[in-house]
Amino acid sequence: MEYRLTDFLPTTKKELELRGWDSVDVILFSGDAYIDHPAFGAAVIGRTLEAAGYRVAIVPQPDWHGDYRDFKKLGRPRLFFGIAPGCMDSMVNKYTAARRLRSEDAYSPDGRHDMRPEYPTIVYTKILKQLYPDVPVVLGGIEASLRRVTHYDYWQDQLRPCILLDSGADMITYGMGEKTTIALAQRLSDGVPISQIRDIPQTVYLSTKADIPGGITDRDIVLHSHEECLKNKRSQAENFRHIEEQSNMMHAQRLIQGLGGRYVVVNPPYPPMTTQELDASFDLPYTRLPHPKYKGKRIPAFDMIKFSVNIHRGCFGGCAFCTISAHQGKFITCRSKESILKEVKQVIQMPDFKGYLSDLGGPSANMYGMHGRNLNACEKCRRPSCIHPQICPNLDTNHQPLLDIYHAVDALPGIKKSFIGSGVRYDLLLHRSKDEASNQAAMQYTRELICNHVSGRLKVAPEHTSDRVLMLMRKPSFKQFYEFKRIFDRINREENLRQQIIPYFISSHPGCQEEDMAELAVITKQLDFHLEQVQDFTPTPMTVSTEAWYTGYDPYTLEPVFSAKNPREKLAQRQYFFWYKPEERRGIEQSLRRIGRPDLISRLYDAPSKPHYQNENYRAKPHTEEPRKEKRRRPGHHK
Repeated sequence: MEYRLTDFLPTTKKELELRGWDSVDVILFSGDAYIDHPAFGAAVIGRTLEAAGYRVAIVPQPDWHGDYRDFKKLGRPRLFFGIAPGCMDSMVNKYTAARRLRSEDAYSPDGRHDMRPEYPTIVYTKILKQLYPDVPVVLGGIEASLRRVTHYDYWQDQLRPCILLDSGADMITYGMGEKTTIALAQRLSDGVPISQIRDIPQTVYLSTKADIPGGITDRDIVLHSHEECLKNKRSQAENFRHIEEQSNMMHAQRLIQGLGGRYVVVNPPYPPMTTQELDASFDLPYTRLPHPKYKGKRIPAFDMIKFSVNIHRGCFGGCAFCTISAHQGKFITCRSKESILKEVKQVIQMPDFKGYLSDLGGPSANMYGMHGRNLNACEKCRRPSCIHPQICPNLDTNHQPLLDIYHAVDALPGIKKSFIGSGVRYDLLLHRSKDEASNQAAMQYTRELICNHVSGRLKVAPEHTSDRVLMLMRKPSFKQFYEFKRIFDRINREENLRQQIIPYFISSHPGCQEEDMAELAVITKQLDFHLEQVQDFTPTPMTVSTEAWYTGYDPYTLEPVFSAKNPREKLAQRQYFFWYKPEERRGIEQSLRRIGRPDLISRLYDAPSKPHYQNENYRAKPHTEEPRKEKRRRPGHHK
């Protein structure tokens, strides 16, 4: 299908004129290239506003230097400026855990590094407030959403206040923002000043005590003030438990935090979207393509998802280092089969589609259709994870609805194979519930996944081998990885397949010691892995792991937690991933003697190991460090 320029949201004055517009209601400023696709937040919010009858324009990656012409070219919007800094946190997108520049910016044309500033939320807002001081500026996206209260910033190595203070913006819409943005646009359209809009769910604003609607009551949770957190790290840790719990409750409480004589007010989130509401968002008239201005340019993030389809929102895993539940919540909202098939048919019509879907997944590959059997219990639940420390007995883990989706997609003419590129929760596959039909579906799903939906390499995320560290990560025991690998290997033998299982691991996570990494090296050697997909822990705002790393306390128990922080400590842990490299051997042996574990030297270097050509898990390729969920994040986990 050929698309015209007017099939995209307008980005220039000329494109406004092509539509016959002389003004717009909302102008979105995006830190990413403009890709008109439901995996990219700015496009979702723009199309949502458009469907509600508003005139929307988008300015992707404006030049923030010089005379600010990109910020002035479309003039003044009738309602507000919206800031969409990007699908990924700008600092995670730009820097590795060692604070080194990444090889490319996946959300910019040709992977260029100079298309966005650090902290675009703050930079864009300050420019707009300088040019148009009376026009409301509303923040959305990952960067603002996860900085809605006092948070630790790894790249500045300090606590920062709510980003409203640093940016000067008027409001944050946190999480997945379709409903919030429409409600706000309607109120502003009705003539209500943004300073008087205080009751929309899933918004954050600054207020004096006197102007907080209803005043501060017993129903509110009053957090330790920003100033108290600066003085006392334990106070910051205590705050986080409330923040995480209220982000993942059906009926949350309002959060209030003192900040320099004023208060940050965090209104509770909307209830999870219904299937009909989620379908409506995905069924908007996206072209699914980059804007024509990028013709001839490669946008790496688009290449990754152009032939993929997202089938649900939310994740109940609650991994301690992951931001998905903080942004999307733990409750799963599924698209209908009809909506999914409609999008797959669109993909089939793309001119360069060869019949292979790269991913039919979501925040997690195999949570589609899963929910609590007794929803009344879910409405009262405070647990941030439905599967840790064990799978909730109320959780319906039936994989049959997901199998039905796979079968329906694979039956479409034009589909040769649908791959599953999202992360698979093998603890859900191994779980045995009281419902025998669910157990049978899990076994069927496991076999079908391995036989029909793996492109030679199945990536899973055990993250560590130490059960003590895994408990802090909120990940299942490594015994479950052993069990899953046995099943994987058996099915490969039975089906005469030669596929690989590729595990992800993290070093320097809170609670992890050098000895834990040494034992990880021995265990993964015994499994014949030469690790590829590894990462040094990166503290990102609004995760349990980050709070433990910064404060030194577990936010839930307030027990002390050790973290490797300086470059020497982090390198001492990271080196164990690469025990098989000759240049690492001397340092590892010195480390093992220093920590009193010389017994592991012989197990690493004297014990027999398969030659590389006999080791099916060995890949002779250089190590690459990938971003992971904030970090290992696919597009689509956006606001």
